[in-house]
Amino acid sequence: MCPQRVPPSGFRREFRSEPIREAAGSRCGMVYKARVGGCAVAAAGVLLGACSAVDSTSTDRFSANGELIALSGGGAGAANACFTCHGLAGQGDGAGTPRLAGLELGYLLRQLEAYSDGRRRHPQMSWIANNLSPAERVLVSGHYAAMDYDGAAPRRMPVPLLYVAGDPQRGIPACASCHGLRGQGLGSANPPLAGQPAPYQAEQFDQWRRGRRRNDAAEVMLRISQLLTPSESAALATYAQGLPGGPPSPESPEAFPAARRADPRNDVSGRRLHVPESARAAE
Repeated sequence: MCPQRVPPSGFRREFRSEPIREAAGSRCGMVYKARVGGCAVAAAGVLLGACSAVDSTSTDRFSANGELIALSGGGAGAANACFTCHGLAGQGDGAGTPRLAGLELGYLLRQLEAYSDGRRRHPQMSWIANNLSPAERVLVSGHYAAMDYDGAAPRRMPVPLLYVAGDPQRGIPACASCHGLRGQGLGSANPPLAGQPAPYQAEQFDQWRRGRRRNDAAEVMLRISQLLTPSESAALATYAQGLPGGPPSPESPEAFPAARRADPRNDVSGRRLHVPESARAAE
């Protein structure tokens, strides 16, 4: 039973038998009415104490769809809203923050899972991933996957041989064999590189080389990154950023026999990649 309240002076008190929804879940609705400047004003009194708890669904509107999660932060909070780093259009910041627009939904979802379980290390992203519900992760990943990516403006630049042909002597496959000649990505496990900021890509090479990122199948990128010199990694990152991109191809690397990776996923045998001592010492 709700306690009695004395209405403000000049107000007429009414009791309603039905709960007032505007009272944030209160089951006790006390309404005061007055005339102010010839207009009827109704004030809903939210009664606490003996009244029931606040409606737990009051924040659901911030997680209703992927766009709202990107703008509000969902369970991770407004201070960690996706758009504050990745931009309203999901293009990243041109430096250390990647573009998300147009990346495959499953790929984006797997990255959040990797941040959550420690296979990718980034304090802020790990905290965000752990504070988003599974449903929120799916919704926000779908939001960015559905965004358009127009591609980079065409520009002439030297083509690194490593990107198109790799280095068989060192056991390095061509980047294009998995990520496409246009940097559009081949298959759901091989993301687009076009439009990804060069500093971000170079940082990922370093993360893989040091074993701080371990969420690629058969640790192929970890081994490749340990075989590349820092200057090679930087050149590949710069080149890949400027590629025109395009819709991700559903084809897998196995569609390119000449550049198939020597790992168990390709059903071929090949010598294990050798990691130079210099790369080990740099870890």
